[in-house]
Amino acid sequence: MLSYQHAYHAGNLADVHKHALLAAMLARMTAKPKPMCYIETHAGRGLYDLQDAAALKTGEAAQGIARTDGWFATDHPFARALHATRDQHGPAAYPGSPLVAGHLLRPGDRMDLIERHPAEVAALRPAVTPFGARVHAGDGYEIALSLTPPTPRRGLILIDPSYELPAEYLQMPRFIATLARKWNVGVIVLWYPILAQPRHQAMLDALTDAHPQALRHEVGFPPARPGHGMQGSGVFVLNPPYGLAQEAAALAGRFATLQPAARRRP
Repeated sequence: MLSYQHAYHAGNLADVHKHALLAAMLARMTAKPKPMCYIETHAGRGLYDLQDAAALKTGEAAQGIARTDGWFATDHPFARALHATRDQHGPAAYPGSPLVAGHLLRPGDRMDLIERHPAEVAALRPAVTPFGARVHAGDGYEIALSLTPPTPRRGLILIDPSYELPAEYLQMPRFIATLARKWNVGVIVLWYPILAQPRHQAMLDALTDAHPQALRHEVGFPPARPGHGMQGSGVFVLNPPYGLAQEAAALAGRFATLQPAARRRP
């Protein structure tokens, strides 16, 4: 469970899908004057350098965020978070979801970030210090349940596992059911990969049966490189903010314009 390093995958097309929708949700929620909280179960390091060896090794950012020029107007909340990050950290910087949230939340909003990997925790703490975030080292599921229902009760939780173990797919419906019972007004957001083998399907069937009013949104995209297993990205949202379905539909149209990734020379 401690082998996953998101630096190899930061800025890929799944990140663009997830972060654009996360930013849209946070922008809608912060448009109201009431305070809110943001919780994340698998925060990673928060800030990534797309020119470091890990990112260059996989090429996922080159086939991801680098291909999305013109997708987002400068006033789109994801573009605002991306530009703010690069203004502070350089043109190769990419915000993980903690920095997307940090740039969109307001003074007085609460942010709790959970991460298990010691090296990621060490990198996350300084990255989110300017936003006043609380960083918790440990199991994301256990700590998230201990934090809910939060104060303020109005808020959003992002569940973004690595899915390194197949058991996480089986665990998710039970975890979300417990979380929803404890925090019935929370916006509960689950991200999941769409792989060549549909490991997510049983999980999604169970979630859809249990939460028929939730928003489910998926996009497909060409593999980042020959043989790469990820073929798309999905989110499942309980209590989606108003207008999210329209934002998701517009984003799907952008993904539909993608052409297959250029084949690398040997």
